[in-house]
Amino acid sequence: MNRGRVATVLVLLLAITASGVLVVHAKYLTRMSFNQLQEIRGQRDGLDLQWNHLRLEEAALSTDVRVERKARDELGMYLPRVGDVMLIEEADHEFP
Repeated sequence: MNRGRVATVLVLLLAITASGVLVVHAKYLTRMSFNQLQEIRGQRDGLDLQWNHLRLEEAALSTDVRVERKARDELGMYLPRVGDVMLIEEADHEFP
């Protein structure tokens, strides 16, 4: 073989080796990215579950019956009796 062919073969072997290394590296990066994606999806699913739980809890805590009971028991509030209500009539004069 002459030197030109040997050099060509060596360059091709080097190119094939570099190409193989780059393919392996790309595959490694793809797997790492996929693992990160799976981890993020797991976090998202956990947050979705927590959000749904909080929405149910909010709905349970904000029912009219529960709010009324808390207002009566903890704050001492009550519905006004007929004698507690005053009717204020509108005056007939204009304000400047």
